[in-house]
Amino acid sequence: MLEITNLSKKYKNSNFYSVKDLSLTVKDGEVFGFLGKNGAGKSTTIKCITGILPFEEGQIKVCGYDMQKDSINAKLNLGYVPDNHAVYENLTGKEYVNYMGNIYRVPKEEIQERMETLAKKFSMSHALDNQIRSYSHGMHQKICIMAALIHNPKVWILDEPLVGLDPQSTVEIREYMKEHKRKGNCVFFSSHNIDMVEKLCDRVAIINRGQLMEIVDVKKFMKESSVSLEDYFLDMTKDQRVKTILYKDKKTLRKEKHIEKKNIIKRAQSIKKIQQKDKKEEKIKIRSEKKEAKDIKTIKKNAEKRQTKKGE
Repeated sequence: MLEITNLSKKYKNSNFYSVKDLSLTVKDGEVFGFLGKNGAGKSTTIKCITGILPFEEGQIKVCGYDMQKDSINAKLNLGYVPDNHAVYENLTGKEYVNYMGNIYRVPKEEIQERMETLAKKFSMSHALDNQIRSYSHGMHQKICIMAALIHNPKVWILDEPLVGLDPQSTVEIREYMKEHKRKGNCVFFSSHNIDMVEKLCDRVAIINRGQLMEIVDVKKFMKESSVSLEDYFLDMTKDQRVKTILYKDKKTLRKEKHIEKKNIIKRAQSIKKIQQKDKKEEKIKIRSEKKEAKDIKTIKKNAEKRQTKKGE
């Protein structure tokens, strides 16, 4: 449902990759966690997945649609909840969800029906006619989630979805993640909350300095591991585990490849010279051994002649 292959991303004014050679697949009917420290590349990866950021290398497919080649169809299958809850605050909740439904080409009747259903799920029915600017942090988050789900996307992406939420809101969002999964869809979310990841996720990817460290099957890990997932995460995200990868432009890469090619040729020529020298020395050795054998034979023959003359 979501397939990332060798994703690499570098920001314009940086000499280092924010994400390098990241590959993972999120399956149908799966909740997939994305763990990493601040600055590890989680949000960058998510913005590449959703088409917000372009990327230098790799491929992202959403429900089989290539994000670079067919971004419209890829995005129509995505629902995205950002970490900053950016919305049009002068609109009412109802106006904003309607607006997002129109963008995602949802028929008007379905927008109304789905909005009412989602509003009940997230305890937002009373606030839909109020301007978003009057909403609390939790209500901001929930109206973003409603807008992201109004088109019933196959892939639901959330960036730090539960930060700063009260327990009731946390439970509501967590339960809807499970419901989305039960419908055969997938949920991909970044988080620092290890407890939530353990309870919700089927699998989790650990990222460190833009590089994928491991993909963990949560149930299997909890059953077989002698350490907690939190301890394992802390160990895998130590700074000394990986080095930040320096970005090299195409000109530099071409130059390095040219130098590498010249070095390979030099090494091959050097090996050839050594082999030729060895062959020459071997020939000289063989000739020397033959001459020595011939000389010995001559000496023996002469000795035999002398012996014969003495006998006469």
